[in-house]
Amino acid sequence: MKILITHEESQVVATAFLRTGNDAYSCDLLQTSGDFHDRHLQMDCFEAIKLIKPDFLGMHPECTRLTLAANKYYLPKYAERFPNIHREREEAIEHFFKCVKALEAVGCGYIENPIGIMSRLYRKPDQIIQPYQFGHTERKSTCLWLFGLSKLQPTKVVEPDIIRHKSGRTDSRLHYETLKLPREERRRLRSRTFTGIAEAMAMQWGKN
Repeated sequence: MKILITHEESQVVATAFLRTGNDAYSCDLLQTSGDFHDRHLQMDCFEAIKLIKPDFLGMHPECTRLTLAANKYYLPKYAERFPNIHREREEAIEHFFKCVKALEAVGCGYIENPIGIMSRLYRKPDQIIQPYQFGHTERKSTCLWLFGLSKLQPTKVVEPDIIRHKSGRTDSRLHYETLKLPREERRRLRSRTFTGIAEAMAMQWGKN
C-alpha cells in the first residue's frame, strides 16, 4: 500500500510500515528526526495528501489545544497568560475536522489523539489504547478514530511504571521525567508514538 503518516516528524510509524514492505511516507511542517529523509515531506499535510494520493492515511494532529489535560487554562483568570488560547482551540478543532474529511475521502486509516474535546465535538473514538498493551511500561490513554480498519489488538501487555506523589496523585514516568524540559522538547518527546504501537499498526493494518 501507499501510506502517508502526517504530523509525524519522528517517522516512527512510517518506519514501521516501511519495514513491513509498504510504500510509506511521513509528513510534518518540521524536518524529520528519523532515518528516511527521502521519505519525509516537509509541508502542509493536506498538500502532501494531494501529492502522495495514499491508499492508507494515518493522522496525528497537534493535540495541545484539543486535550483535556490543560482545561484550566481556558478560565478567565488565565486570560492574560494565554491571550490567544480560545482562538487557538477553535483553529485546532477546525483542523481536526479537515483531517476527518481527508480520511473520509481516502477511506482507510486513522486519527490519533489523547483524550480530549473531540470525543464530544466529533464522536467518541473507536478505541482507546495504552502503551502498556504493546510492551511499554508507560500509561498514556490514546484515542483512535478508525476508518475502514479493525480495532488494534494488544501485542504484549506489561505492568505500567507509575510514579506516586506524596499528594496521592499518580503520573506516568515519561510525563514525570519530561516535566523540566523546554516546552518544545517536552512536546516533541510526549507526542512521539511508542514503537510497540507503531509496529502493531504496521503488522495488523499494513496488508489491508
